[in-house]
Amino acid sequence: MFIQTESTPNPATLKFLPGQAVLEAGTADFPTADSSATSPLATRIFGVEGVRGVFFGTDFVTVTKADAVEWDHIKPAILGAIMEHFQSGQPVMTGENADAGHAEHDGPDEDIVRQIKQLLDTRVRPAVAQDGGDITFHGFDRGVVYLHMQGACAGCPSSTLTLKMGIENLLRHYIPEVTEVRPVADAM
Repeated sequence: MFIQTESTPNPATLKFLPGQAVLEAGTADFPTADSSATSPLATRIFGVEGVRGVFFGTDFVTVTKADAVEWDHIKPAILGAIMEHFQSGQPVMTGENADAGHAEHDGPDEDIVRQIKQLLDTRVRPAVAQDGGDITFHGFDRGVVYLHMQGACAGCPSSTLTLKMGIENLLRHYIPEVTEVRPVADAM
């Protein structure tokens, strides 16, 4: 098994490509070791000292390290953990499977939210998945769109620029009711 790695815009995050499916659909975010109970793979990766977060896409694993740790020191152990997991035959997820992404929303703004989600799914999410992350809809209130940033996007130095100059401008162009885009700390 050969696992490729790619850098991301977030220097604390690397994207690992195992060359096979990680999730059949959706994404899975494990911002802490405590949140990884439903994933034998995430639990194994968190076993590497210095790992701060794990995120799964359909064909990649994104790992975020602690600031005090160098990639040269932990990358071989992470590669080993991913390889051991896929060779073990264990499932990536147990019990509850991957998250479809967007929060539910109904009410008077239902049509606006549907348009927001459609633009996120067709224009934004594919681009940020290339960088090892995901951005999902969290809420809409009085013109403000709240988005949850995961994987490489969470804590990325360029995430504010991505939100304001990229996503906010896109949504405001197509949906006049949108006035601002803000990140949320956690989707829970």
